[in-house]
Amino acid sequence: MKRWMVFGAAVLLVGCGDKRPPAAVPDGPKFVKVLKVGAGGRALEETYSGEVRARTESTLAFRVGGKLVERPADVGARVKAGQALARLDPVDQRLAVAQAEANRALAAAELKRTQELRAKNFISQAALEARETAAAAAEAQAQLMQNQAAYTTLTADAAGVVAAVFAEPGQVLGAGQAVFRLARDGAREVAIAVPESRVGALKVGADGTAELWDGRRFAGRVREIAPAADAATRTFAVRVALTDAPADLPLGLSANVRFVREGGMAPTVPLAAILQQGRGEHGATVWVVGADGAVSRRAIEIERYADDGAVVKSGLEVGETIVAAGAFKLADGEKVRAVAP
Repeated sequence: MKRWMVFGAAVLLVGCGDKRPPAAVPDGPKFVKVLKVGAGGRALEETYSGEVRARTESTLAFRVGGKLVERPADVGARVKAGQALARLDPVDQRLAVAQAEANRALAAAELKRTQELRAKNFISQAALEARETAAAAAEAQAQLMQNQAAYTTLTADAAGVVAAVFAEPGQVLGAGQAVFRLARDGAREVAIAVPESRVGALKVGADGTAELWDGRRFAGRVREIAPAADAATRTFAVRVALTDAPADLPLGLSANVRFVREGGMAPTVPLAAILQQGRGEHGATVWVVGADGAVSRRAIEIERYADDGAVVKSGLEVGETIVAAGAFKLADGEKVRAVAP
């Protein structure tokens, strides 16, 4: 019994030992790492996605109507100038040529008889002139039918690649109905779509850089900006000419075109300095350290995020000091002690 009493007394002595007061928190401003906003950083850029196109794309069609009986060219086929791409049924055109030739022969015979009658003064000069006019019209009609008979074969007007096919054998086509879209060999461009909020910053002749998904880069220059927005997407079609791309660059490749925006360099701030108050790039804030050491919250706009921080589009001026670390522990108006990182 005595042994249990001794053990209990020992436990009480341990539980009631000296209790040291907690360490006092030092008074005064907090120590924070600061960073001075400099003029260096990254260039302000605009990036748009697009695809490689030919500088000139022609829509090929028959100049006469008829039934399509042959189309040896397919999408992706490389063709030469003058190469036959499709043919119409020539029977109707041949009959039209035969009819025009018969009318020309008849008109020529009638003109000859009329000239003989006029030589004998049996008819007037007006009658002779009428026959001469009819013979000339028949001659022109015969030549026209011969030309149209040749139009039953559709040929490539330049070397290039068949980018699209719009008709199949057996289809009855009208004159001028599209059959092919031919991308001519030569200069290459990137077609991009620019939103209406950004199109004002682009000018014809502006320089840019086009990067393909395989890593190749080419110098670009804005050649054309559509004067009106697309009715469905509300974007403006822009063509960026690739000044140093090879003429045989495959069409349809995906490319990102970057333009350096006027306005100098954008500062880069560490991610630890940013407080997010909302969704998106417009809810970011930083603590700006004033001359008296007090901090104030400042809303900034993020251009883009990078591996080494965030590129600031607006909201900070060169020379200002911001809190680089420990921003989540501060309150508006609180004074801090600056420590360089």
